[in-house]
Amino acid sequence: MRILVLGGTGYLGRHVTERLRALPGARLSAAGRTGAEYAVDLAADHPERLAKTLAAAAPDAVVNCAGATGGDPVTLAEVNARGPAVLCAALREAAPTARLVHLGSAAEYGPGTPGVPVTESAPARPVTPYGATKLAGTLAVATAALDAVVLRIGNPVGAGAPAAGLPGRMAALLRSAGPDPSAVLRLGDLSAYRDFVDVRDVARAVALAVTAPGPLPPVLNIGGGGAVPVRELVRGLARTAGFRGRLEESAGGSARSAEVSWQCSDVSAAARVLGWRPAHGLDDSLAALWAATA
Repeated sequence: MRILVLGGTGYLGRHVTERLRALPGARLSAAGRTGAEYAVDLAADHPERLAKTLAAAAPDAVVNCAGATGGDPVTLAEVNARGPAVLCAALREAAPTARLVHLGSAAEYGPGTPGVPVTESAPARPVTPYGATKLAGTLAVATAALDAVVLRIGNPVGAGAPAAGLPGRMAALLRSAGPDPSAVLRLGDLSAYRDFVDVRDVARAVALAVTAPGPLPPVLNIGGGGAVPVRELVRGLARTAGFRGRLEESAGGSARSAEVSWQCSDVSAAARVLGWRPAHGLDDSLAALWAATA
């Protein structure tokens, strides 16, 4: 099986690539802006140019891990909305039978109802430019008349988590603080609930989606399947790090988190369709994250 991975150098992309390389008989190729076998920029390439690249790669499956989590709304729209649309147009032209696995985000759902895990049929109500642009990308894939599936990922945790997100930022703060008992880490409001999922479980879900017999549903949730207080993640990572100082939580914090105080994905469809369930608990994820910062 020839698999083309876009965005394979990013946080999720590195784990996905490692997992796909382990598939028996898989032949992986990378596509990206720099340092890849195929030069691809989904934010700027025209569909005709991308179609030529896809024709040269002749993939049986394409995995799109490319995406932007931060930046101005224009950048988010170029990468998260335009990118998948251009990719789908090029696939229809050059590789219409290839399986497309696209990474979406639980942020597309917007605020959840406490105690009610959200299913794939729930209305999407994103409240941020990130969530809105990811939803636009999902719609482009879901309506493209291709053999395609969007995996809506919860909040990923694990080795290599970037400092732009809370787990990676917290790990960096704890590493800098060290074992000093007088250290004080001042944090924002940690009362929100999130559905954390190990990056290794995300990678395994992608591999299953690549190889599963089709057709697949247009969207599948990939999460931990439970709502966990962000405070629990922070305290758990502090314990893992052997932090002896003090954590101070203020009433302020991210406006984005305040708008979405509770999120949890129902992952039963992925279990039914892919035979996938999360295998790593939060403590395991935090241990892997901390070990990777050494």
